[in-house]
Amino acid sequence: MLSIQEFRFLPFEKKCDQVTYRGQYLAFRRLGDCKVFLYYSDSFFIEVYYSTKYQKVLMINAFEGQRGLEPYLDKISLADLYSRPLM
Repeated sequence: MLSIQEFRFLPFEKKCDQVTYRGQYLAFRRLGDCKVFLYYSDSFFIEVYYSTKYQKVLMINAFEGQRGLEPYLDKISLADLYSRPLM
């Protein structure tokens, strides 16, 4: 299990690997010409900033806590939660 501090010090390519193999996709939003994909990995969230113009990842940002989730709140539907079976 990787901590957020360890993730932040990884080289860019290793961060990409972490997102690809361990990240759980949650949502995306648009920011200018970029798509920002939100993932959850271990105990923190990861944003991947992808340029549709240049077709490449520009930046990867890791954060903890609710404040970083605010830009995604309009993407969450409570109806989706009700349509899922209870465990």
